[in-house]
Amino acid sequence: MNDGPLIVQSDKTLLLEVDHEQADAARKAIAPFAELERSPEHIHTYRLTPLGLWNARAAGHDAEQVVNVLLTFSRYAVPHALLVDVAETMDRYGRIRLDKHPVHGLVLSSSDRAVFEEVIRSKKVSGMLGERLDPENVAVHPSQRGNLKQALLKLGWPAEDFAGYVDGEAHPIELDQADWQLRPYQREAAESFWHGGSGVVVLPCGAGKTLVGAAAMAQAKATTLILVTNTVSARQWKSELVRRTTLTEDEIGEYSGAKKEVKPVTIATYQVLTMRRKGVYPHLELLDAKDWGLIVYDEVHLLPAPIFRMTADLQARRRVGLTATLVREDGREGDVFSLIGPKRYDAPWKDIESQGWIAPADCVEVRVTLPDSERLAYATAEPEERYRLASCTHEKVKVAAHLVSQHPGEPTLVIGQYLDQLDELAEHLDAPVIKGETSVKERERLFEGFRHGEIPLLVVSKVANFSVDLPGAAVAIQVSGSFGSRQEEAQRLGRLLRPKAKGADGTQKPARFYTIVSRDTVDADFAQNRQRFLAEQGYAYRILDAADL
Repeated sequence: MNDGPLIVQSDKTLLLEVDHEQADAARKAIAPFAELERSPEHIHTYRLTPLGLWNARAAGHDAEQVVNVLLTFSRYAVPHALLVDVAETMDRYGRIRLDKHPVHGLVLSSSDRAVFEEVIRSKKVSGMLGERLDPENVAVHPSQRGNLKQALLKLGWPAEDFAGYVDGEAHPIELDQADWQLRPYQREAAESFWHGGSGVVVLPCGAGKTLVGAAAMAQAKATTLILVTNTVSARQWKSELVRRTTLTEDEIGEYSGAKKEVKPVTIATYQVLTMRRKGVYPHLELLDAKDWGLIVYDEVHLLPAPIFRMTADLQARRRVGLTATLVREDGREGDVFSLIGPKRYDAPWKDIESQGWIAPADCVEVRVTLPDSERLAYATAEPEERYRLASCTHEKVKVAAHLVSQHPGEPTLVIGQYLDQLDELAEHLDAPVIKGETSVKERERLFEGFRHGEIPLLVVSKVANFSVDLPGAAVAIQVSGSFGSRQEEAQRLGRLLRPKAKGADGTQKPARFYTIVSRDTVDADFAQNRQRFLAEQGYAYRILDAADL
């Protein structure tokens, strides 16, 4: 036994003692292959998964390095069965390969004949293959490159892709750092992506993922397609690129519901690309026809199914995904790995906070009790109606108004999901409201007013969850959400994490994140699930009773 900071358990969990003097070194050493599950105050929990270990192999780490890290930092003897499993799991990666072929374009091959026969006879794979060239090689149509990688991952034989990338059409792009500098972790993230060729960068909301994207573009120096969640986000990306790079407005096109511009750098919304007409996706086909050198996926964890399909066809292009969390409620993280690439960089939220790059946050759950009449209506309602009834109680409007009054002059967002409730809140608080039906022009006007302090209070629906830059927001009051979505909870807290001005004592004033929850209802159950992600990132919720405010 040594005095290491890590406890390696036979269920493949790794427990890291945060206060240990070797904790930072251990965290950096296990980050390439272990997935961070929970990071509360004293013990952080990581897990070894096949996907994480294959991620590591794709990034250039081998089983010997992983085993050495575990043995070096573990406080107790590492279970032998776990070490064997690590080696055998990682050995599955790369037994199947994809290579370029001068005649057939692309071939699937393997030096392990038994594995090769098993794979090519699989019903999920056989239809994607062409002519059998010899015992160890079979032709693959280049258009099936992504689909094949997806299918092989699901079979447990992830392919190592040596087919490489086309450079795409060259276009000059440089960072313009005359009055700003990339933060060290932003530079590391961009370099990690570039050296790996394609992959995903995971950074907290507010940590400057857009600048990582800009740095990746400066590395590629090629025509770039940027995919974003909405038109407001597209215009924010354009503004940032004009400000932070040598690109001009004329070189950047917007491809959205409002405009259809294709330029050397084109920013397109997922929504317009997934529009379907007569069984086809006309906009996908149009953008697929251009010789892009780089594809940037903002909020990559939200990729809709049609974009997965398009990405399967874009395997010859370099791809970078940007996200605050790779959590997908549908469990399709494996698709992100097989089609975008492995996780190339990940930084725990609390690490970035401790360096002063994002604001600390105080998370508070305020519990309300339904009045007797509403409790009876809730108890007798159909199950699918109960969440709406619990979420939309008028008690929440009263508590939200009280919380707003507790933070006079502080830029505040009141966030919810149900439109009737948002309208009621907006009227009660005498505040403007932004919903799905709000025009892009009006959204931009209200967001701009909020950024400049002219509008101190905004009521917003889930349209503000993603990719909306509101750096001044200091208080968020959440009244309802998308059931148990951990993604949404992370994104909503993220609205508040831009660095704040420091107080007289030199520390940043914490942001305030309130969630108003109806006790003894499914609202409370869903709240617990949503909060799990933040608890795993080290954010502890305080619980208050509305009567005690």
